Amino acid sequence: MIDDDELYEADELYEATLVSAHADEAEATAEAGVRPAKLDELIGQSRVREQLELLLAGSRHRSSPPDHILLSGPPGLGKTTLAMIVATELGVALRQTSGPAIERSGDLAAVLTSLGPGEVLFIDEIHRMARPAEELLYTAMEDFRVDVMVGKGPGATAIPLDLEPFTLVGATTRSGLLTGPLRDRFGFVGQLDFYSKTDLEAIVHRSARILGVEMTDDGAAEIAGRSRGTPRIANRLLRRVRDFAQVRADGVVHREVAAHALSLYDVDAIGLDRLDRAVLRALVESFGGGPVGLSTLAVAVGEQPDTVEEVCEPFLVRAGLLARTPRGRIATAHGWRHIGRVPTPGSFAAAMGDPLVETGDDVLGNGS
Repeated sequence: MIDDDELYEADELYEATLVSAHADEAEATAEAGVRPAKLDELIGQSRVREQLELLLAGSRHRSSPPDHILLSGPPGLGKTTLAMIVATELGVALRQTSGPAIERSGDLAAVLTSLGPGEVLFIDEIHRMARPAEELLYTAMEDFRVDVMVGKGPGATAIPLDLEPFTLVGATTRSGLLTGPLRDRFGFVGQLDFYSKTDLEAIVHRSARILGVEMTDDGAAEIAGRSRGTPRIANRLLRRVRDFAQVRADGVVHREVAAHALSLYDVDAIGLDRLDRAVLRALVESFGGGPVGLSTLAVAVGEQPDTVEEVCEPFLVRAGLLARTPRGRIATAHGWRHIGRVPTPGSFAAAMGDPLVETGDDVLGNGS
């Protein structure tokens, strides 16, 4: 429950809360022009798209708000876009905020009490919301009310304040950090997966048409192959390739133009950037392929440990270039070869039976 003074203060902070949320979405805002507006325009995520179609169609048939929706998955896969699509499909307004911006229960109450009938409230990074606000959200989601404390001390009285029926769309990149009571109050949970190269090529072609970029099939394939399975990255790379094509080429994005542009921006053939390669190179060249601790590896590349762990490692692990073990980080045989090295005898990759160690052959033409 919250008291009335806290609610009044939260009203004044409401606009600041939205500004903070928009600041967190700076990268997404730059892509607003290429976002799909309806479900039938969405490329990829076929299972989640079909499930949402049924959910929203049932809601429209009953003329009532749909169940609350939780979207989980790595950054850049379209959680914010799907929240916007839900509001558009329902024909209602969308209110946006973020978990870190909701520091007190009064902050959340100010947002909830401003909602109109059937509107959609989108909370990004909902797992980072303050615990008092989360507990207030329980009754708001189930009973569409919040309890406001009037007065202080022994004479304080709790007054239930009714809310208009609404739909909460929560987005999280760390679903494991959600508490059980909060997770159980969502009627629909959608897990977004990384996109296939074919889907990314279609996304790049669509974005190119919207941006007025002349794009060939092999140019789209080159960008898609370096996008880490993530539409946000694909659209960002497309804008950089567009700049290169317009300034240093004839304006047409084909494979050679895309490859030269992305090489200029330090994005290699599988999507590794400068920091990714620095981590992999330090692991191989400075520590013999590991194992090495996270903090030591971070110092070697001049970054903070959480940057290495949260920014670099997920894709390096998914690409099979790096592995996490109880003793520390290790480079796989694929990781050695990606930077032009052969696993040395005694390294983890050699212990896994990499045939190149036994023959001494180097398919990349670079000795260790």
